[in-house]
Amino acid sequence: MTPKENYRKTVVPALMTERGYKNVMQVPRLQKIVLNMGVGEAVANRKVLDEAIDLLSNITGQKAVVTKAKTAISNFKLREGLGIGARVTLHGTNMWDFLNRFIHIDLPRVRDFRGIPRRGFDGSGNYTMGIKEQTIFVEVDIDKISQTLGMDITFVTSAKTDEDGRALLEALGLPFRKQEVR
Repeated sequence: MTPKENYRKTVVPALMTERGYKNVMQVPRLQKIVLNMGVGEAVANRKVLDEAIDLLSNITGQKAVVTKAKTAISNFKLREGLGIGARVTLHGTNMWDFLNRFIHIDLPRVRDFRGIPRRGFDGSGNYTMGIKEQTIFVEVDIDKISQTLGMDITFVTSAKTDEDGRALLEALGLPFRKQEVR
């Protein structure tokens, strides 16, 4: 069963009974997944930015977009319009495939994994988490890495509250920590 079929056949009915929704359209949906890499070293070394773009493209199967500086900051030698990061936004089939790979293949490869933190919600039901190193992804060739790069992964949902968003993401299979560790 594909992740989208799993959502339709098991997650939606479970959330309707658990959260007390009256209509199927009230059940929150996963709208998109955004992968973002901020590469501050790109100011001095352009090759780091190219490596980040290739890395995100390999992980997602989609071309990464360069994010540019909006303002100039002289203390950081940053000029307006200079590329300082890379981003990929996943929708539809690519989103569901990435979510499935991330939950079942990539997260178990994290060293000393005890679950993802619960504190990454933004108040509107969207969840953001950070990955410290890109080597957890199967698509990354460890021999070709020049430096360790981290990234942010944002799960954008149609939920109105954090509780609804957490219920959706838990039902989809994201392994949240049982007890928050500070």
